[in-house]
Amino acid sequence: MKEYSDVIKVLLADDDPMVRRHLRTILGSSTEIEVVGEARDGAEAVEEVLRNQPDVVLMDLRMPGVDGITATREIAALAAPPAVIALTTFDSDEHVLGALEAGAGGFLVKATPAEDLINLVKVAAAGSVVMSPIAARRLVAQSSRGDERRDGARSQVAKLAEREREVLVCLGEGLTNPEIAQRLFLSETTVRSYVSRLLVKLDLTHRTQAALLAHQAGLLDEPG
Repeated sequence: MKEYSDVIKVLLADDDPMVRRHLRTILGSSTEIEVVGEARDGAEAVEEVLRNQPDVVLMDLRMPGVDGITATREIAALAAPPAVIALTTFDSDEHVLGALEAGAGGFLVKATPAEDLINLVKVAAAGSVVMSPIAARRLVAQSSRGDERRDGARSQVAKLAEREREVLVCLGEGLTNPEIAQRLFLSETTVRSYVSRLLVKLDLTHRTQAALLAHQAGLLDEPG
């Protein structure tokens, strides 16, 4: 996860100039956020990330040429990648699943109210998951490969020890490391260790992928 100082640097990637202008206006109203660049497609987004080193990228998924999912995968593979947040028109858009699996740190609906958008950019910059558990469940349930995904996810989760499984559930709920520590009565250092260990066991690269896996496996539907 990239670290940022006082100002969060944001890159806007969307093929619609009106959407970019709207987002720039909203984010520009915060003294804690600076829009450092814009991109019209996925290829430009990757170039702008390398050029401007943003902390957060707001990435449209449906762009001509190189799409947002491909760009997200390339950005997530960088040595110190920014948080990539998928932008979508509908929170039931199945393209979001591909973006999350590619390494996006969550997703936002383009119609997100201004104040919420600013706050969620701050959350993303801090390394937390930007994803509503309700919306995540809906995405998984509407997947055309829902049964296949659930069976595969359950097989992966079976590799985990009980405490690792509990941490995975917390990630699925979008909890931060301090919140997980408080819930499970652990130190933050221990939580970080558990998160790192379960990512290795599950062959994942991002805690958002782990959060999605928790939903796919149905862990958040289980009692207790």
